[in-house]
Amino acid sequence: MIPELNERSRTIFRYIVDTYLNTGLPVGSRTISTHSGLQLSPASVRNTMADLEECGLLYAPHISAGRMPTDLGLRLYIDGLMQLGGLSVEERKAIEATCNAEGRSLSDVLEQSSQLLSGLSSCASLVIAPKTDNPVKQIQFVALQPRKILIILVLQNGLVENRVMDIDHDINESALVAASNYLNTKLQGNNLRDVEDDIREDIKDHQNQLDDITKNLVEAGLALPGDGTKLGHIIVRGQSKLLEDVKALEDLERARTILGYLEEQKNMLSLLKSVEDAQGVQIYIGTENTIFDQSGWSLIISPYKDAAEKIIGAIGVIGPTRLSYDRVIPMVDYTSQLVSRLVGAHEDRSV
Repeated sequence: MIPELNERSRTIFRYIVDTYLNTGLPVGSRTISTHSGLQLSPASVRNTMADLEECGLLYAPHISAGRMPTDLGLRLYIDGLMQLGGLSVEERKAIEATCNAEGRSLSDVLEQSSQLLSGLSSCASLVIAPKTDNPVKQIQFVALQPRKILIILVLQNGLVENRVMDIDHDINESALVAASNYLNTKLQGNNLRDVEDDIREDIKDHQNQLDDITKNLVEAGLALPGDGTKLGHIIVRGQSKLLEDVKALEDLERARTILGYLEEQKNMLSLLKSVEDAQGVQIYIGTENTIFDQSGWSLIISPYKDAAEKIIGAIGVIGPTRLSYDRVIPMVDYTSQLVSRLVGAHEDRSV
C-alpha cells in the first residue's frame, strides 16, 4: 500500500527522485536543505527522510550515504508525481519517418523501430512481432550473403514478413528457386502451419523430386517463420547499452542475467500475455515484472493492435530503474500508436 504524503514529504521525496534519475547517486539531507528551496535545516530534512524510509519509499545504499528511491518509491513517483514531457519535434519526426511503411514490409518497420527506440532511449529495445498465422500468398528464398538466406513471406492480408535464416553451407540459386516453387505449389493460399505436416510427410515419403539440399532448405524454412511458438517472434536491439553504466561487479552480474533473459524467446514472448488486456503503456519496475524478477531494471512496454483493435504485438524498452521515464514513456506510446496505424492500413488495402 502506497502511503499518503504531506506537502513537505512530497517535495523532499520528489527532489530525491528527480536528482537520482539525473545522477544515479544517493541524495543527502544537506544537499536538499541547500538546493530544494524549502528553507529547512538538514536535521529537519533528515527527519522527513527517515519517515519516507520507514514508509518503504527510500533506502540508504550505505550507512553514511544519502537516500535513493526504492521500487515502491519509483512506482509512487511515476503514478502520482511525475509530469510527462512531450516529444521534441526531432524525436517525433524520427519516429514518423521510421514508421513510414511506403515501399517497406512490416517486419522492416518493426526492425527499424526497435533500433530507433534503443538509440533515442539509450536502453535495450524490444519488439514482439505478430505471429505469422495468415494465409501465405507467396514465399521466396533469397541469398543475402554467405550462409545467410532471406525468407520473404507475402501474406494474403497484404503484410510482408521477412526472416533471416543461417545455414551451415552455401546454397546455389537453383536450389533456392526450387524450394520457393515447391512451397508455393503446396501453399496456394494456405497457412504454413496447416500444410507443414503434409509437406514434411511428402518429403519423408520421397513423393517429390527435390534434391537433398532443397529438401533441407524447405524444412528449415518451415521451422523458421513461427520460431516454434504460437505467439510470434522477438526483435531485441541495443543489448550492449545495458552494460554501459555498470560499475560494480554485482551490477554486471545483474546485467548479464537480463541479457540472458532477452535471449530466451519463451521469457520474452510471455510479456505479450501481460499486456493482452492493457490499454496503453505499461511500466514494470524491478521485481514487479515476474519475468525478470530482479531489482535494478525497468520495462516500459506498449501493445499495438490490428484494424479490429486486437492486440497482436508489443514494443518497448528495458533499462536500469534510473530511466528518464518522462521522455521514454511518450516515445514508446507514440511508436506503438504509429505501428498500430500501419498494421491497420496494410489490412485495409488488402480487403
